[in-house]
Amino acid sequence: MDRERIVVLTGAGVSAESGLRTFRDGDGLWEQHRVEDVATPEAWERDPALVLRFYDQRRAQVLAAAPNAAHRAIASLEKAHDVHVVTQNIDDLHERAGSTRVMHLHGEILLARSTADPRFITPVNGPTLRPGDLCPLGSQLRPHIVWFGEAVPLIVEAADLVLGADRLVIVGTSLQVYPAAGLVHHLPPGRPVHLIDPSDVPLRAPQVEHIKQKASIGMPMLASRLLACA
Repeated sequence: MDRERIVVLTGAGVSAESGLRTFRDGDGLWEQHRVEDVATPEAWERDPALVLRFYDQRRAQVLAAAPNAAHRAIASLEKAHDVHVVTQNIDDLHERAGSTRVMHLHGEILLARSTADPRFITPVNGPTLRPGDLCPLGSQLRPHIVWFGEAVPLIVEAADLVLGADRLVIVGTSLQVYPAAGLVHHLPPGRPVHLIDPSDVPLRAPQVEHIKQKASIGMPMLASRLLACA
């Protein structure tokens, strides 16, 4: 079989198996915080120090976490295929597992950007981003995260990737968060879709294979099969 272009769309369910929680874990809170208080532009305007502390805690958790079997299985597909990961996750676990083409739709926790010029993006120097950490323009640095209520700058580029895919793998996402959930509709008709999730997910199409397993089990199963056919 020729090398396929495989786009893998990943969500919080992949990172959750590495111990990283999200606000969708059941109670509408994210580590005991209302999303409106820590993950919106209004929260930043109201209490930037709280927002910075919140993301410092998330950053520390990411740095302490390790890739799991799902991350490694996705990376292993690069042995035989042209693989692009489009993730809703803000951690770097895909990269640490070995994936070389990763697009972070919702930003990256290990980066900061200028509040004066969003084009200025820089690594966070250590685990904390403090009030008074400034960009070269003299403005406060903020987490390089797409907050609720903000546009998703990479969504058009991600849609183009899906449009050019030979195969789409969806793992660890309930397809409830838009615009990311709409990416599946950019896949050309007839291209295979593999959905890995232990729960029912509202995705109905004749070419969908639903593997009802958690990410760390279902993704290695699918990767082994795709690599064996290459």
